[in-house]
Formats: sequence, C-alpha cells, structure tokens
Amino acid sequence: MKVPFNSFQPMHDELQQELQSAIETVVKSNWFVLGEQKQLFEAEFASFCGAKYCVGVGNGLEAIYLLLRAYEIGPGDEVIVPSNTYIATALAVSYTGALPVFVEPKKETYLIDPLLIREKITENTKAIIPVHLYGQPADMNEINAIAKEYGLLVIEDVAQAHGARYYGKRTGNLGNAGAFSFYPGKNLGAMGDAGAVVTNDETIADRVRVLSNYGSDRKYHNLYKGHNSRLDEIQAAILRVKLKELDRWNTHRRQTAEKYLNGIQNQAIQKPIVNAGREPVWHIFPIRTAARDALQTHLRDHGIETLIHYPIPMHLQEAYQDLNMKEGALPIAEEIAYTELSLPMFYGITDEQVEYVIDVLNHDFV
Repeated sequence: MKVPFNSFQPMHDELQQELQSAIETVVKSNWFVLGEQKQLFEAEFASFCGAKYCVGVGNGLEAIYLLLRAYEIGPGDEVIVPSNTYIATALAVSYTGALPVFVEPKKETYLIDPLLIREKITENTKAIIPVHLYGQPADMNEINAIAKEYGLLVIEDVAQAHGARYYGKRTGNLGNAGAFSFYPGKNLGAMGDAGAVVTNDETIADRVRVLSNYGSDRKYHNLYKGHNSRLDEIQAAILRVKLKELDRWNTHRRQTAEKYLNGIQNQAIQKPIVNAGREPVWHIFPIRTAARDALQTHLRDHGIETLIHYPIPMHLQEAYQDLNMKEGALPIAEEIAYTELSLPMFYGITDEQVEYVIDVLNHDFV
C-alpha cells in the first residue's frame, strides 16, 4: 500500500466547483488586489478566530514581521522565540534588526517551556513569540502571565494551528496579536503564498494594513517606509471557500491523531502528549525515536512517506552563524531535530491507510 505524507486531492475534489466559481468571480471582476474578496475574507476570518480585526498579507513570515514593525520593535530589542520551529519565526525578528533569543521546549509537547522563559528576559526584551507548533496550542496562560509581569508583548505564531482551541478560545486570539500563514500545505491553505494578522487592537491592525501597502494610508501618501505584502483577490476567494470547511477538516485530523495515539504501541517510539485544555488541529503528527533514520527507511520500504520537521536547528543553520552558538548550546532542540519524524496526516487519509501505518510502526525496525 502507498501512503503519501500529504495530499490536497480529497479536499480539492470536494470543492472543485466552488473553487472554480470563486476564481472565475475574481477574473470577471477585473479587480485583483485590495478588493472585495480580501475585505470579505478578513471579516470572516476575524470572526472565525473570535477577534475584531484581520489584515490579509503576503505570507506568514511577513505577518510576523509586519506585527513586529507595527509594535515598533527594532534594533537593540530582543524577542523570545522557541528554539525548535521553522526558521521563519526567527527571520521575522532578524528582519526588524532585533535579536531572536531562543528558549527550549518541553520534549513531550515540542512547545516552548514557560519555566525557561524568565531566565532569558533582559531589559532589552520586548516580546515573546510562542509557536503553536504542529497544531497544538502553547501554554498561553503561563506565557501571558510572564508577559504581563514583565510588560512584554505576546505575538502568536499560528502558522500551523488554524482553528485550534485553548480552553475553548481560538488560537490567534490568545495574546496581543496572531500571525497566520496560508501556505498551501497548511490546514487552511491557499493555492500560493498568503498570510494574515489577527488582533483586537485597532491601532495595530491599521498600522499593519498601512505597512503592508508600501506604508501608504491612501494613494501616493506614505506614512512609513513600508512593504508590498498584500493578500491578493484570487487567494482570498479560495480561502473563503475553504474556511467554511476548516472545522470539519480539523475534526478529521483529530480523529486520525487519536488513532495514532491509541494504536502506536512500539516502545521505541515516543508519541506527543496533549495537555489539558487543548484542542489541537494536528498540522503535523510528530513522533520521536533514537533510530529515526532506520524508521524512516523502514516506512519508505513499506510505501509510507514521511518528513522530518526540522532536521537542522535554527541556531546551527549557517544563516545564524553570527550568533556563534555551537552544537550542544540548545540540547533539547538538537535532540528533537535528530529524532523527530512526521507521519502522514491530511484530510482524506483513509482508516485503512492509518491502520496500515500503525501496523508497520508496531513492527521492529532496528
């Protein structure tokens, strides 16, 4: 049996007519940037998240960056980020001229450890960016309490957690603002690059909107040295169609995750832990094993596709060699990088495929 790591076909087959109609509507309108579809999606996605404002932008990295700019974070400032996540989170900080400060996660959840945040706070710290990694909400009550104690901002990186809930409240509406990516592989994915900022602060929403449009609040009038980072009309129209199905798709992912959590019994494999109050959406289903490469080969030999998130920790990337952090500096991030393996997870994966993956995992592979 062949089991792909991901497939868009099930969702796109179901929505083919609606998606085609949405795209045709934009084409016929002859209006492709800063139009009605973007405005409608912003209103609908803000409502979905339980927030007041949404601003569509070009991608997830720029969503974080524009929020940092809107909060006037820049050179000389420090921003706390998890040590194990995709590099975009740190890059957004670097783009402002601020310094990303890495904090280690809890191994069992992969999420930034609030107990380790305090020791990294200095007089230059301005914000914390918790990442709801793999679709599970971070420990936001603890993080918000620390932020309040030290007068820090909390900017959620929600690139992998569209629709997740934390004690009943949607991610993206748990801090000062949230940054979303709608890269095609996300739970809510466009058909190209796209992103958004969500917040309850009208001033910040207005600043992001202006910064994303060349710093212009009206044509040929520029308040800031801004950027060109706008959610285009076709992507907004596509996202509007998909947003209506997101909770249903996420329910399917949770059911798949439950099968994995209950069915994988191999003692050589560590499964993720879900803490109380969380309703994850399982963008990724990660497992860990000391024999990761052997397991990946074992699965490949049985027709099962897997990926590694992320094989090189950020602090060991050439891009961040200026931080002069050597191997061993962040041992938990390094251990996760060397032992993590992501299993097939997508809307439309069949029970038969999931059971097959579980059966192969439960056989010896070393």
